Amino acid sequence: MGIGLKKIAEQVIVITGASSGIGLATAQEAARRGARVVLVSRDEADVSRAAEDIRGAGGRAVHAVADVADFDAMQAVGELALREYGRVDSWINNAGVSIYGQIRDVALEDARRLFETNYWGVVHGSLVALPILERHGGALINVGSVLSETGYPLQGHYAASKHAVKGFTDSLRVELQKTGAPVSVTLIQPAAIDTPYTEHAQNYLMAEPKHAAPVYDPEIVADAILECAEHPHRNLRVGGGAKMFTMMEKVAPGLADRMKLSHFDQMHSDRPPRHRATLHRPRAGDGRVHGEHPGRVMRTSAYTAMAKRPLGTMLGLAALGVGIYAARSLMSERD
Repeated sequence: MGIGLKKIAEQVIVITGASSGIGLATAQEAARRGARVVLVSRDEADVSRAAEDIRGAGGRAVHAVADVADFDAMQAVGELALREYGRVDSWINNAGVSIYGQIRDVALEDARRLFETNYWGVVHGSLVALPILERHGGALINVGSVLSETGYPLQGHYAASKHAVKGFTDSLRVELQKTGAPVSVTLIQPAAIDTPYTEHAQNYLMAEPKHAAPVYDPEIVADAILECAEHPHRNLRVGGGAKMFTMMEKVAPGLADRMKLSHFDQMHSDRPPRHRATLHRPRAGDGRVHGEHPGRVMRTSAYTAMAKRPLGTMLGLAALGVGIYAARSLMSERD
């Protein structure tokens, strides 16, 4: 059964982790395109300011202060969305936290808290969203990671949590297909993105962590998420680096491991640690879309643009090939 999704301008969209980074970029862009948005975050100061800024720019937004690790709080988010707007068309489970450090060094309390947000937050959001989305049809979009399909040094617990998100999302999709539910289920898999992610991570390193290249702009992810809110996709990798990374894991896992080892030192910046983590509690006054990556940030991704429209890309390449063949044939006739 085909699943019909509305244009962004006609949608009500719930976004968790919406006070900064990818979530904030997505909320801003969705509102700019005319959607009514519900911004969700633990950070009362920043999420309320984000919603106010959207309204100040002419958009329609409300906010909810909620920890995705708290199922009752997420149920209240669903009730708020229905009370304010009457329905939900897309629900985006984006909230996430990270830890930098070798697995043997990380306190179990920290690792468990990471899973409460990254995995259980997705579960809670999905279970609240599904009965709402099933009423009129819609999109459930879970934000995983390029690390949903591979391991990575110094982010072992984060990678494990994103594996769990992928397993949950893929399983849920099949179950909904079996019942014929009018809900598309998408896994978004970003590469390294220039958000406050590294600043918010719990840090066990002796230096400020940083992303290994290539690093992409968060607006690319926001655009990919909204693409999946309008057009059903099974999964969408964001950034050519994400595709390369996952392909190497499948084709040449040994080589992929050696490449990860080469990244080990690249993940340490030359700045001392600032310990600004938001793992256990939010930090007000930090509601920014962009991070402080010291190197180059990719503003576009040709791979992601093609992945959003694979059929159109194939037809375009075929047409280009026919054009080149015809031009060569014409030149040969003239010769």
